[in-house]
Amino acid sequence: MEALANGLEKSDTRFIWVVKPGTTQQHVEGFGVVPDGFEQRTAGQGLVIKGWAPQALILNHKAVGGFLSHCGWNSVSEAIVGGVMMLAWPMEADQFVNARLLVDDMGVGVRVCEGADSVPNSDELGRVISEAMTEGGGVKTKAKDLKEKAFAAVSHGGSSMNDLVRFVKELGKLGR
Repeated sequence: MEALANGLEKSDTRFIWVVKPGTTQQHVEGFGVVPDGFEQRTAGQGLVIKGWAPQALILNHKAVGGFLSHCGWNSVSEAIVGGVMMLAWPMEADQFVNARLLVDDMGVGVRVCEGADSVPNSDELGRVISEAMTEGGGVKTKAKDLKEKAFAAVSHGGSSMNDLVRFVKELGKLGR
């Protein structure tokens, strides 16, 4: 939490940081807690939301340029629909594969860290966030293009819609 807070602060980038409430044990050990003074130092630069936030609504706002995420599939889907690039920090299971797909294969993300026990260097994290949010095309442009392709795929006559229709027809044949 401290490395992320310092990275956000050093990035000089406007942000919304949604922080889930930690367990009692995490609070006792100092984990999952926004560092003292962070919100005061970044007032005007960022907003810390403690608890639940309407992620999909936020990601669909035109002012949002990127999304730092663990790369779970729901978050990936919401970012694609929002047309925002992802700052990938996979921590477990399928998140590593999702991050590789986003960053290496599709070019709609930037890897910032990897692994649940890894802690990024806050200077490097701040630099990566700043560069990703201010770059004039590239990753952000690809994310917007992917949004358009995703909407085309699920529209009438799109590839996903056609595949679903074919799938339902095949299921219908099984009952005969």
